[in-house]
Amino acid sequence: MNSPISSSELPNSFELLDSRIKQWIWASNWTELRDAQARAIPLILDGSDDVIIAATTASGKTEAAFFPILTRLGAPSPQEPLAIYISPLKALINDQWRRLDELTEKMEIDVTPWHGDIGQQRKERFLKNPKGCLLITPESLEALLCRRGHGLAGLLRSLAYVVVDELHAFIGTERGKQLQSLLHRIETSLARPVMRIGLSATLGDMNGAANFLRPDQSRKVSIVDSKGDGHDLKVLITGYLQSTAGPGGASVDTARSSIAKDLFKVLRGTSNLVFPNARSEVEYYADSLRNSCEQMGLPNEFWPHHGNLSKEVREDAEEALKKTDRPATAICTSTLELGIDIGPVKSVVQVGPPPSVASLRQRLGRSGRRKGEPMILRGYCIEEESDNPGISELLCENLLTTAAMVRLLADGWYEPIRANKLHASTLVQQILSTISQYGGVNAAKLWNVRRDLGPIWITSARTWQAGDHLPRLNWSYSPRALRRAHHRTLLFLCCICFRGRVQHRKRQSHARLNADHAPAFARFLFDLRREALAGRFGCGRRQGGSSQAGGWRYGPEIQ
Repeated sequence: MNSPISSSELPNSFELLDSRIKQWIWASNWTELRDAQARAIPLILDGSDDVIIAATTASGKTEAAFFPILTRLGAPSPQEPLAIYISPLKALINDQWRRLDELTEKMEIDVTPWHGDIGQQRKERFLKNPKGCLLITPESLEALLCRRGHGLAGLLRSLAYVVVDELHAFIGTERGKQLQSLLHRIETSLARPVMRIGLSATLGDMNGAANFLRPDQSRKVSIVDSKGDGHDLKVLITGYLQSTAGPGGASVDTARSSIAKDLFKVLRGTSNLVFPNARSEVEYYADSLRNSCEQMGLPNEFWPHHGNLSKEVREDAEEALKKTDRPATAICTSTLELGIDIGPVKSVVQVGPPPSVASLRQRLGRSGRRKGEPMILRGYCIEEESDNPGISELLCENLLTTAAMVRLLADGWYEPIRANKLHASTLVQQILSTISQYGGVNAAKLWNVRRDLGPIWITSARTWQAGDHLPRLNWSYSPRALRRAHHRTLLFLCCICFRGRVQHRKRQSHARLNADHAPAFARFLFDLRREALAGRFGCGRRQGGSSQAGGWRYGPEIQ
């Protein structure tokens, strides 16, 4: 059961907070809590429901989650509680670490960032005394589960909260399915549920987001959907024709150079974000704009930012944006679309059609953060000029797409959530990861771990479905057809899929796979996929397969 919460149902949220947090709020010159914060704080302090906080960028979602969490962590307790914050980006972890540092130091609460750039000494200190806040990526969390194995329950015994930032970035992806599995494996080790808090951009289907956060629906999910302050939106979309060739057949790039000149003209002297659709475009525009500054004898105001750049270059761009005494514009990919705190920007520029309406809304939320300021969107589209134009050229497809997406944004429409995608590779990866965590696991236990995840792991009318067995599919093998390790892994995989109801003629199988078999298991699955693609697996019993001595039959009880 998922339910939205109205502000009229809630008590005075400010009075519920720890006195040190209230002092910090006053010292920061806040005049009031934002809507998302006022509505989320009582729900998180109550602790009976999971919570999703959905709001635009820079609307205070992080504080809405951490103010009540830190209130609980700072309260006297015989066992110091632990909160885990999961982020899709290392840069976002570093940013949240800086944002929390002053307040948590005042409250004497430990904050431990955990990713590849953090020293081992700091990680060892957390492992010896796990308390406070752990800031981590899904990949680092999985590595921690695998290394701690059976000791995980002791390490996370005081875990009280799991915060998933940028929840919308996980939904419907392989990483999202991995995250669901990791959270369930933690709760399985602890033998109890842990409160989950999702921070998300506004989505078209918030119930879908709630089902993603708690797939098995064992706890109610309360939804705080804050619509913001209703800023005005100003939009200007400009189209450019790209000539295919210049004099003598030489290729020219007039459209991009014209866009670069216009960007320099309209953006110089203010802080902005420019979103091209490729890293190569980021570097082209950043270089062109920086050269324009040099030619005019001006200090550089334009900085590149994408995932392939060095950490130092990215941090230089972020620091330039945070400084309010001089203008700075970042030319970036989606690395600055997510919730890294970079301060207010005047306008957002989209070069080419945006990836999605939801992505455009997330990017546009960076603009107009101050009360009374409008959100400003500048769009630039390039259309190919052709002597023999097709329907795409005649419609000016990129310009039309961008205009349509802006109209959908203004109407409040977002792409629907597509959570039930094919996730076969993640299923295999999580099976191997679970084997690594425990050093070995039997099929029945592994089936129970996977079954409780709730949603369909692999969706197809003719393949595996959670809570069901394979329909109309009979595969037969003899031991001679597979090496022994492959033989065991085939049986093991079928035990998982068929809830352990796989028979070897006279006896029920209780196959157990340990970590030593993991490479063979992965190799077998690769072979299985290859055989299926080659058409050598069909929907019928191989002639004589079930009657051969030692033959393995995935028998009539599962037809």
